[in-house]
Amino acid sequence: MPELSVVILTMGDRPAALTRAISSVLRQRDVDAEVVLVVNGGDPDRSEADTVVEPGDNVGIPAGRNLGAAASSAPVIVFLDDDGELLGDDLLAEVVAAFDERADLGVVAFRIVDENGTSSRRHHPSLRPNFGRSSDVTSFPGGASAVRAEALAAAGGLCEQFFYGLEETDLAWRLIDTGWSVRFRSDLRMLHPQTDPSRHDDFHRKTARNRVWLAHRALPLPLAVLYVVNWTIITAVRNITRPTSIAAHVGGTVNGWTTRFGPRDPMSWRTVFRLARLGRPPLI
Repeated sequence: MPELSVVILTMGDRPAALTRAISSVLRQRDVDAEVVLVVNGGDPDRSEADTVVEPGDNVGIPAGRNLGAAASSAPVIVFLDDDGELLGDDLLAEVVAAFDERADLGVVAFRIVDENGTSSRRHHPSLRPNFGRSSDVTSFPGGASAVRAEALAAAGGLCEQFFYGLEETDLAWRLIDTGWSVRFRSDLRMLHPQTDPSRHDDFHRKTARNRVWLAHRALPLPLAVLYVVNWTIITAVRNITRPTSIAAHVGGTVNGWTTRFGPRDPMSWRTVFRLARLGRPPLI
């Protein structure tokens, strides 16, 4: 049995980047890792993968990663973006050691750096991010992380209805509420080109929708309302000169409310306080 399974989703539209991503796994030292390639579209090179999963269509990020996890055979599952690259040849060995050292560790989050060696604020879940310090955190970047297979299975996997956006926060909150920990490791770095999330079509609408779903599923009612209201205010302030973005956010919020789904299982107030102590109360 391999020590890690590295799940890579691809739509087949970044062949050079995918080659670099897989190569960064194959050059890892002192660890037995398998590559599980999930083809979410297109016709990528499959030759370097140990296992190939082909849903037949773009099923979305959380569903694709769930399929990859189901096809994995290791106790630790690494999720790597197809345009990402593991930096250093002993990163995966360090991941294995991290899970061996802490029985409560559910997720290890990598530090994402761009081509200039800079980390974006949005890739750290704390309100006051410190990229130079490892710490327990409240969420993680999905394509730059490692998850204990036992914890992922106990949580029921990633929520597939999200399709794209906030599915990692949903999983992290559920894990933390049941006693698992999520840890950001500043020394485990993944290279990812600098991007703007709003480059995706319908970004504001789908993000607003998913925030309502997240709040409905995970937060006590008073916090759920505050969470959605706070993010509406933040979005309006950030996009004060872009009324179409604000309108898309409002439309997504309404859509989220009318299509919300369960199970509704609010976290305990103890978890709320734990998230606050970790640097990100579930209000913002």
